[in-house]
Amino acid sequence: MSSIADTSVPVAPRRRMPAASSWTLTIAVAVAVVALLPLGFVLWATVVTGWETAALLIFRGRVGELMVNTILLIFFTIPICTVVAVSLAWLTERSDLPGARLWSWLAVAPLAVPAFVHSYAWIGTWPSLHGLFAGVAISVVAYFPFLYLPLAAAFRLLDPALEDQAASLGLAPFAVFRRVVLPQLRLALCGGMLLIGLHLLAEYGLFAMIRFDTFTTAIIDQFQSTYNGTAAHMLALVLVLCCFVLLGLEATLRGHRRYARLGPGVARQLKIIRLGKWKYPCLLLPLTVAAFSLGIPALTIGRWLIAGGSGIWRMDEVGLSLIQTLAICLIGGLATTAAAVPIAWLSVRRPTRATRFLEGCYYLASSMPGVVVALALVTVTVRVMLPLYQTVATIVLAYVVMFLPRALVSLRASIAQVPVELEQAAASLGRSPGNALWSTTVRLAAPGAAAGVALASLGIINELTATQMLAPNGTRTLAMAFFALTGEIDYAGAAPYALLMVIFSMPLIWLLHYQSKKIAGR
Repeated sequence: MSSIADTSVPVAPRRRMPAASSWTLTIAVAVAVVALLPLGFVLWATVVTGWETAALLIFRGRVGELMVNTILLIFFTIPICTVVAVSLAWLTERSDLPGARLWSWLAVAPLAVPAFVHSYAWIGTWPSLHGLFAGVAISVVAYFPFLYLPLAAAFRLLDPALEDQAASLGLAPFAVFRRVVLPQLRLALCGGMLLIGLHLLAEYGLFAMIRFDTFTTAIIDQFQSTYNGTAAHMLALVLVLCCFVLLGLEATLRGHRRYARLGPGVARQLKIIRLGKWKYPCLLLPLTVAAFSLGIPALTIGRWLIAGGSGIWRMDEVGLSLIQTLAICLIGGLATTAAAVPIAWLSVRRPTRATRFLEGCYYLASSMPGVVVALALVTVTVRVMLPLYQTVATIVLAYVVMFLPRALVSLRASIAQVPVELEQAAASLGRSPGNALWSTTVRLAAPGAAAGVALASLGIINELTATQMLAPNGTRTLAMAFFALTGEIDYAGAAPYALLMVIFSMPLIWLLHYQSKKIAGR
């Protein structure tokens, strides 16, 4: 018996998760539960409504009209955005286009103009503009930068050796682009198209101003006019299902191919393609895009500012809206970034299936439109936590749910660049796990945290639907004031608010553009 005992293999003791990690995981799980609250609300509302009533509210002519509008809007907008973004990214990153750096910045700058300000600018130029055509045209100029940014970064990181090999086999330049370059852009294309599709589903102000009905505008109308909660909840269910369909399509198109370069040495520097006689004709594309995406808003806002004169600058109202906007952006940005810290640290330091699942919950929650998040929080606060109804805490919570991935992406990248050995060295010197984490990783990841705050604040500046439904009484942000005045056809009075939103968004867009260049080593 002793010999058997001697030859047995000792069982290694199970490693326990450090206390700091367990607490971090607990916080991350709590944030994920809160982030999934809107999805749980939609499912709960469906169950409470009952199948018969839900079927009557879902399978009706009005929902069919909204679905047709949504499908047509996505069907036309995304392909046009793709063509514009791919062409601009190739011209600014791969060709000798004159002023390529300037055109690259101008291709990103439209993100500083909120979508509903684009709509306001186009209506100011063409007052009769409305319907599907207007929705597609304005959506293209407002949202194509979401595709341009990842495509431009992808073009910078391509290895030209693959293109040279394809050309040596006798393929024409267009065939090389179609068969070699485009497949390498699949991740950027899928991600950008998904982002545009989700924005099209969630947008309210742009389509309300041009009288084009979507699920979001219909939900807001139900909520504001009749407070028909059941009908609004069922429309929210259909809207969430549309989001899931887009997420599934993106995952299917993205596939599981390997996109990283595999081979000895490093990738060669990209070869700039000479446009030759096409150099100046190719300038027509960035010129046209800049004219429609930046020129029309600038001309319209400038014209209404001149027409309104100094009287439209009612500093008591404008100043109050500016202060409230900056305050809520700062609070929301800081809260969103703080909520992203636990899962960002876990995804880098403790990558497991559980952390990947939690991270996926965050992204899934943020894909739901602001109106669904607002409906969920309105219902929960009214039924369960009435003192929190229309308070700053509720609107900040909505911002955390909607913009958490913006902070998460920046934080995760910064934490990954901090060596874990620094935390271990601090702990070996007698510091507690929390103190070691704070004194090393958190401080060194501060630039990423700042970028996360900035990106979340950019979304908050342009957010309208959730802010309208959840903001405390007396709140009047720049977006709310702008939309209220345009609803009264006071376009001159709305101009100062539009101008301030653009001015305060520009530095955040520059930071986004700078980070994109930095990732590619430029």
